[in-house]
Amino acid sequence: MTELQEVLVSYNAYIKNVPTGAMYIANNLREDNLNDALMAIKDFSEGVLWLSHASELMKQNGAKAELNIEQIQEFLIEVNEGLEKQDYVLVADMFEYEIAPFFEEVALAEGPVQ
Repeated sequence: MTELQEVLVSYNAYIKNVPTGAMYIANNLREDNLNDALMAIKDFSEGVLWLSHASELMKQNGAKAELNIEQIQEFLIEVNEGLEKQDYVLVADMFEYEIAPFFEEVALAEGPVQ
């Protein structure tokens, strides 16, 4: 398997799993499991950074990857602002009602990227 094929497989798997991860974060925030939620938010941030790089690599190699990086950056800014204010309800709502549906739509719209 080539490096690009490995990236495609990982990209598809990650996109598919983000909504579940977003709900995990939302639930942990609501249940006051802040350490677990904050670790998952860190992982989410690192994951979307990887998605951004993977998306660019795929585009450079002729694969379709229509991920709206600007929207994801807006989510991250809002999440960071909510965390700074310790407004965990706002952050939980963002993950449940904005981030999870966004990635569900991306997974449906793109299907497996090839």
